[in-house]
Amino acid sequence: MEGSSNGNHHHTDGGATAQMNHFRPTKPGGGGGRSRVSRIQTPPCTEFDKAYFQSYSHVGIHEEMIKDRVRTETYRSAILQHRSHIEGKVVVDVGCGTGILSIFCAQAGAKRVYAVDASAIALQANDVVKANNLSDKVIVLHGRVEDVQIDEEVDVIISEWMGYMLLYESMLGSVIVARDRWLKPGGLILPSNAVLYMAPVTHPDRYAESIDFWRNVYGIDMSPILPLAKQCAFEEPCVETISGESVLTWPHVVKHVDCYTITYQELQSVTASFKFQSMMRAPLHGFAFWFDVEFSGPANNEEASSLTEPPKTNPSGSHRRKRAHPDEALVLSTAPEDPPTHWQQTMVYFYDPIDVEQDQVIDGSVTLTQSKENARFMNIHLEYASGGRSFVKECVLR
Repeated sequence: MEGSSNGNHHHTDGGATAQMNHFRPTKPGGGGGRSRVSRIQTPPCTEFDKAYFQSYSHVGIHEEMIKDRVRTETYRSAILQHRSHIEGKVVVDVGCGTGILSIFCAQAGAKRVYAVDASAIALQANDVVKANNLSDKVIVLHGRVEDVQIDEEVDVIISEWMGYMLLYESMLGSVIVARDRWLKPGGLILPSNAVLYMAPVTHPDRYAESIDFWRNVYGIDMSPILPLAKQCAFEEPCVETISGESVLTWPHVVKHVDCYTITYQELQSVTASFKFQSMMRAPLHGFAFWFDVEFSGPANNEEASSLTEPPKTNPSGSHRRKRAHPDEALVLSTAPEDPPTHWQQTMVYFYDPIDVEQDQVIDGSVTLTQSKENARFMNIHLEYASGGRSFVKECVLR
């Protein structure tokens, strides 16, 4: 997990403190996208938001993300692959953090890059830009994307907005605001699409380590602690790495996100029904969630994305189309069988496992909603049934 104030944060946001950009004076009004601003409803900056932005002033979070080679190198490859859309064009980087993606865009020939971040890490980003002699191209704006002023329309939006379980932290909302404020018709958004998947999982080692341990502790029966141990271990979602062999079925699509058309309202509540058929006899310990994002150009986006219902290839979920040609869309995957990333997978464990037979059906529904307490938290409501028994599991990713 990220090294932040609550242990669960993931990356910077283009949303922000009330403080406006430090590095470029704001003007009242402004050109370009300004005609669209009045139609956009932007959420107020809450105390939760301020705490969230503050957590991103710690360099440790940015170090972990940058050292995630799968993440960083895929973004760099995507920028180079879409160089023709970036060269000589205006880019906005939503939640720029240390400024690395903005600098990649400048190196790819962008005319101008607006690097927006609400966290105080923007101060360091500005110094990094200066140290690399790119102050003439990269303009760091310290403030929420909802508040900063950019006096022109932009050709490209780039953002690393994905949180655990894709939608945790609600940062995609800031990308939507940037899109609706500034993006030219036919402009490019990187990444362009995302898909959240889920699948039932068996994980006996994890259960034995956290729960069965208490049955015999140095010869002492500590089983009275079991109920508390289950609550402490599994009450909240767990961000951890699972193996592809633990996945019992083909993955199911919970939500497909088209960054060109998604609305803020769609993110407030997501519901999906599922029906799985176990491929083996095993104890079912919970559900795993992971995501893919795709970097396709504006033209490609009109066609069907490769991120759709997975073909039945293997139960661990090699569900993505592999890139047969270099001009095909790049995909960044956090699936269990792919190289690990700092996002890992998000597990929702049951307090007690369910024994399932091969071909046994597991069906139900999942609802993900923004927490009313703090919109950056996610409420998870799972209803599931198998073998004639029904269950409900509720938890909060916080």
